[in-house]
Amino acid sequence: MAGTTATTAASAPRSTGKAAPSGAWRLGMVRGAMEIKLFFRLREQVIFTFAFPIVFLFLFASIFHDDMAGTGSTASQYYVASMTAAGIMSTSFQSLGISIAVERDEKVLRRLRGTPMPPAAYFLGKIWLVLVTGLLETAALLVFGATVYDVDLPSDATGWLTFGWIFVLGITACALLGIAVSSVPKSARSATSVVVLPFLVLQFISGVYILVDTVPSWMLTVSSFFPLKWLCQGLRGVFLPHAAAALEPAGSWEYGRTALVLAAWCVGGLVLCLLTFRWKSRNDG
Repeated sequence: MAGTTATTAASAPRSTGKAAPSGAWRLGMVRGAMEIKLFFRLREQVIFTFAFPIVFLFLFASIFHDDMAGTGSTASQYYVASMTAAGIMSTSFQSLGISIAVERDEKVLRRLRGTPMPPAAYFLGKIWLVLVTGLLETAALLVFGATVYDVDLPSDATGWLTFGWIFVLGITACALLGIAVSSVPKSARSATSVVVLPFLVLQFISGVYILVDTVPSWMLTVSSFFPLKWLCQGLRGVFLPHAAAALEPAGSWEYGRTALVLAAWCVGGLVLCLLTFRWKSRNDG
C-alpha cells in the first residue's frame, strides 16, 4: 500500500540545538513532498493502492446488489460508503504500520535520527503522504460509486462538513495507530502479517464486507472499541438515505458517539505513539 518504500537519509551530524517550530514545519513540508514524489514514482504501488479498493468494491457491489428493504438504498451503495472507510484506514493504519516498520528494520530511521532534521519533520512528512493518498483514494471511490452505483453525494455544506470532520478524525486516529503498531513487528518480513491481520479482522466485524445488521452482536460490540466501525457508520450516514439508519444497531447514525470515539482514539493513539515508538530495531540493541 502507500508509503511502503523505505527512503534514504543523509549522514549529517546530529544538531545540538532544537529546531524552531517553523523550521520543523518547513522541513516537514519538504519531507512530505519527498515522500509523495517517491510514492508516485513506483507505478505498480500506485496502481495497487488505488485499484485494490475499487476492485473489491466492484466485486462486492456486483455480487450483493439487491435493494435493502425499507432503507431507500441498495447493497451496492452500502458498500461504497463502507469500502471508502476501509480505504481511509488502509492508506493510514496499514500503510504507516508497514512502511515505518520496514524503514526501522532497514536502519533508515536510525540514520534519520542522526541528522539535523527534527523528529517532528519525519512524522509531518508521513502525515502529508497519508493525507494526499487518503484524499485521492477517497475521491476515486466516491466518483466510482456515484457514477456506477448512483450514490448520492452531499448536496449542501452541512453534508460535506460532516464528511470532513469524520474524514479528519478517522484518518488521524488510524494514522496514529499505524505509527504505534509499527513498533510491534520484530522485522520487516513480519510487518505485513502483523499489520494486515488485525485490519482484515476489523473489516469483517465492522460491517465493511458484511452488512452491519447481519454481523453477530458480540462482534459488533468488539468492533465498537475500534475506530473503523465508527468511520464506516459515519460515512454511511453521509452517503446513504436517512432511512438506512435502521440497519445500524442503535437505529441512528450516532454522530455524537462517532465523534467521541474517533477523538478518543486520536488522543489514545498519540499516547501509544509516545510510549512505544522506537527509532532503532530491537536487533540493534
